[in-house]
Amino acid sequence: MSAAEDPGTPPAGDGPEAGLPEGRWSPPSGLMDLLGVAAVLVDADGRIALWSPQAEDLYGYTAEEALGKYAAPLLVHEEHWDLVLKKFAEVMETGGSWGGTFPVRHKDGTARMVELRNMRLLDDRGDFYALGLATDSPTLRELERDVALSTRLISQSPIGLAILDTELRYVAVNPALERMHGVPAEEHLGRHYREIMTAPKFEVPETAMRQVLATGTPMVDQTTIVGHTPADPGRLHAWSISLYRLDDPQGRVLGVADLVVDVTDRYQAAMEATEARRRLALIADGTARIGTTLEVRQTARELAEVTVPELADVATVDVLDSVLDEHRHDAADGPALFRALAVKAAYPTEAVQAADPPGQTVAYAPDRLATQCVRTGRPILVPRTDDRDLARIARDAPSAARLARAGVHSYLLAPLTARGQILGFLGMSRARTPQPFDEDDLALAGELAARAAVCIDNARSHQSVRNAAETLQRSLLPDHPPQLPGLQIASRYRPAQATYEIGGDWYDVLPLDDDRTALVVGDVMGSGIDAAATMGRLRTATSAFADLDLDPAQVLTHLDKITSALEHYIATCVYAIYDPHGAACHLATAGHLPPVLVRRGRHPAFLDLPTGTPLGVGGVPFETTTVHLAPGDQLVLYTDGLVETRHHSLDERLETLLHLLDAPDRSLEETCDRLLRELRRPEDPDDVALLIASCV
Repeated sequence: MSAAEDPGTPPAGDGPEAGLPEGRWSPPSGLMDLLGVAAVLVDADGRIALWSPQAEDLYGYTAEEALGKYAAPLLVHEEHWDLVLKKFAEVMETGGSWGGTFPVRHKDGTARMVELRNMRLLDDRGDFYALGLATDSPTLRELERDVALSTRLISQSPIGLAILDTELRYVAVNPALERMHGVPAEEHLGRHYREIMTAPKFEVPETAMRQVLATGTPMVDQTTIVGHTPADPGRLHAWSISLYRLDDPQGRVLGVADLVVDVTDRYQAAMEATEARRRLALIADGTARIGTTLEVRQTARELAEVTVPELADVATVDVLDSVLDEHRHDAADGPALFRALAVKAAYPTEAVQAADPPGQTVAYAPDRLATQCVRTGRPILVPRTDDRDLARIARDAPSAARLARAGVHSYLLAPLTARGQILGFLGMSRARTPQPFDEDDLALAGELAARAAVCIDNARSHQSVRNAAETLQRSLLPDHPPQLPGLQIASRYRPAQATYEIGGDWYDVLPLDDDRTALVVGDVMGSGIDAAATMGRLRTATSAFADLDLDPAQVLTHLDKITSALEHYIATCVYAIYDPHGAACHLATAGHLPPVLVRRGRHPAFLDLPTGTPLGVGGVPFETTTVHLAPGDQLVLYTDGLVETRHHSLDERLETLLHLLDAPDRSLEETCDRLLRELRRPEDPDDVALLIASCV
């Protein structure tokens, strides 16, 4: 590249920079070009001896028109000649200088206001000259205003401002940025940006500065840095950074302007709004996910899963053992006995080993935080734990050591309180999450714990009623006689897991005279202890009528009368008597689903029986049907809970039942288990009674 092509290389021997040491030359400043300073040299007689190109621009005369002419008539209006000649004489005589704003005469005859400076010069022959330097006054005033405004803005603005050169070294720093950095302005100057802003996060604005220098495209409020400075090390600050490239009027890149605005308040408001939305979302999530079943342990697991990892690294849910076992009572001043229900961790951690394993019962001493929480009913917050705190959190010393090794640094406890009763506690800890728990976290944990406590209390109450009803119902169901003439029997009863209360399904196997056996399956419509009690009445009545040697239709007629006397209850029932001497089975149904007959060597089929009306309707006669059985034939009696679902039609489910029974090589016990496994789901809302009799 030639010197003419490279603006950074001065022409050899041209201009005042010629002869300077290599590397000391730089291109001319655009400011001088902007001012357009005109130079005019006048000899002792007042004639113009030198005339610069800028003088032609300012006064309108070419050098040929000006050189040799008297300066005063050419450049000054007549009314100002006396003043100008007087000032010229003073400068030439005394060697002083003169200047000010003065109207000069332009070639076009108009007056132009210029900023004028005059001084005496002496050449090597001892002759004096007057040098006049002038620039357009309005242009100078405008520049002075810009400089004054810029100086004021930079020095008084709350916005931090730095000027960096093309190597990203500080050239200027205003007081606001000096205060933000906590570093004096003089310590910035000449040092690289990363020498002052040393944290790794400032690599981002450094890269942005280089991009702005390269492209000239400003970056406005696109980078936000969060951190601490020496000026305020105890508070987290946020700064918004804007970057602009600085060019001179000739387009030469001078550097980059770095504008820094402290947006800590705006950042904190945004963070608080985000946190508020997160907390509301967590509460909404907890409302949707906690209490999906009426099962205590599942509810506890749901509570732990909602809080991890959104709120805690590790969460535990424990309830007082006396809450789950009504026969236990806690001493008011002794250890508290807890039953662990759930533990959840966001990642593998030794803190899980310090928690109580679900299902285990553990005693906590009176000085432990868990005991204090359930005794006082108040939440406990330990923002930053020490060894003494960990010893009061853990159940024993080894567990406290595990918590310490896991890095647990913050802990809180929220009591599980429902309907005025304290059920247990929700414990949460943080180890990998650096922020400690605060009062907002405690309030959120309390809200989730309160919601979960009501669900746990509902589940506990439901389980208590359910256990009572199931105990009653199972006590009413029969044991199989050890041997039955000509029959093998298998049976199952499965209570519904998804309902609030137990149902009224039952089965019975009744030995009769002459080696006969009565087989009964029934279903009291409804649920709860009343339904179970009604089932018990009907089973007792069925047993009594069976001893009267009545045929199945007559037994159902008597049961219908009894059921009609029971307010609000009806029932379905199938009643069969098997006589091994004639290999005959006599059946009658009262609104019940048809039994299945599985004959050896044939596909299973439903018995075509008169359906009859349910027990309790009254006034409708029942019919008895006789079916002959051969050795190996099976009779399958069941309640509707085995085949009815919300998602499939009854016909489809009955066909599935026949398909599952089409396996003659299975034992009766295997067949019962297969039917329950394939046809039942945990969420099914009804209980099931199943009875299979095989002819031998």
